[in-house]
Amino acid sequence: MVQAVRGMRDVLPAEARRWRYVEDRLCMTLRQFAYEEVQLPLLEFTELFARGVGESTDIVEKEMYTLADRDGDSLSLRPEGTAGCVRALQENGLLYNQTQRVFYTGSMFRYEKPQRGRYRQFSQVGAEAFGFAGPDVDAELIAIGAHCWQVLGLTNHVRLEINTLGSSDARAAYRTALVEYLTPLAKQLDEDSQRRLLTNPLRILDSKNNATQALLTQAPQLTDFVDEAGHVHFNTLRTLLDELGVGYVVNPNLVRGLDYYAHTVFEWITDDLGSQGTICGGGRYDGLVQQLGGKAMPAAGFGMGVDRVVLLHESVHREPVKSAVDIYLCYTQSQYLAFASEIAQQLRATQKIAVRVHMGGGNLKKQLKRADGCDANWALIIGQQEREEDFITLKHMATGVQERVDRNSLVQHVLVHSADADVTE
Repeated sequence: MVQAVRGMRDVLPAEARRWRYVEDRLCMTLRQFAYEEVQLPLLEFTELFARGVGESTDIVEKEMYTLADRDGDSLSLRPEGTAGCVRALQENGLLYNQTQRVFYTGSMFRYEKPQRGRYRQFSQVGAEAFGFAGPDVDAELIAIGAHCWQVLGLTNHVRLEINTLGSSDARAAYRTALVEYLTPLAKQLDEDSQRRLLTNPLRILDSKNNATQALLTQAPQLTDFVDEAGHVHFNTLRTLLDELGVGYVVNPNLVRGLDYYAHTVFEWITDDLGSQGTICGGGRYDGLVQQLGGKAMPAAGFGMGVDRVVLLHESVHREPVKSAVDIYLCYTQSQYLAFASEIAQQLRATQKIAVRVHMGGGNLKKQLKRADGCDANWALIIGQQEREEDFITLKHMATGVQERVDRNSLVQHVLVHSADADVTE
């Protein structure tokens, strides 16, 4: 039997219910902050990521899914969303003398070693803000994350780490100093860090190798290279976070893995998922729009790993997410199927009630067992008496209580009882 490609996975109904629950609330939060949705293509020209993400990053060097199309163009499945978002807004004239705050959802692709919480196809919710130079928008993006964790009941299971990389010039000067310090020690570095020393040396700072970390204790400090304006920006951000009541830890080794970051960087981290602890990361990338051919423009954003947020939600809230079936519609004889379907359509027309009509035959006992199995709130029963007298039998599945409801008042009755149930929950 043909199996799924390694690193690609199926999200089956029980998990998909939790996935939808989580992603809907993440997107709802972004809409509440007045960010507008954009939808971006999965495929982009490889050049976009080489220029935007950075040719020396692990993503571009080792992890992209790249192919040549029939015209000979090099295309890549998107490994992240920011570069494509910049391209889309710039190409369509939405960054010219304008500010924009947008978000997107969807799959990203990286050729990595699959493990729990790390897949070759993974999903992100991303938010990007363009045209805002101050730390206020940095604080807003962080506040969005804090609000997401509150809505999902995860606040006590995450922590925020922040840092400043300073300006692009400061980052470049620090890169030079770090390379000068580490080059004589290169043979003592772990294998990944030896490679990064030649390509992306700042990533060595967040190496998980203990021996490498010991070597870094005497290394030059990034904060010493940040200019006054960079320190003012970062200190103002800290003040704003304090005023918002968002707790944080300053991590001087936090650099993020992409070349386009400067000034603020941040990560939301959990200790409940083992090594895959970063569930959201972002920061400021003021030079990226110009780097991709646009006019210089300040920008900031984040990417949130939906797969990991779902895993964290499951570990904290272990009870299954309830099925979306509000009503299971049963009928005692097949001749009532058309009438049952008509009732179902009246209920669905409210756009607030999910109805499943029984299919496949079977007696009423079997149908009610199916209703219970799909976690329906109610079973509606239609039989000869119901059809002749124009009423519906409504059975509350949790209590077993049955009542007769006039057909003409059924929709309103169900809506009122649905609202009562929501308040009770």
